[in-house]
Amino acid sequence: MIRVKFPSAFTSITKERRIEVEADGKTVGELLDILFERYGSTLRERLMKDGELVPFINIFVNGEDIRYLNGLQTELKDGDEVAFIPAVAGG
Repeated sequence: MIRVKFPSAFTSITKERRIEVEADGKTVGELLDILFERYGSTLRERLMKDGELVPFINIFVNGEDIRYLNGLQTELKDGDEVAFIPAVAGG
């Protein structure tokens, strides 16, 4: 099982902050497809634009930003934790 953590801003879509998903042996991209199927196009619109991840949401696997791993091709294994973290900007 893969543990998935959503930011509070997503709870209007997901209705929950944490879930577990059967995605062992899959990639982050395949996990996203599972989540899009479960939560519909609204989640897809929040995370993707023109087939790419939006720049203001970061995805971490076990605390590592997927941009520094293999991006959407980052492989997942049983027990992994995937967290969606909104980017913070300030000035």
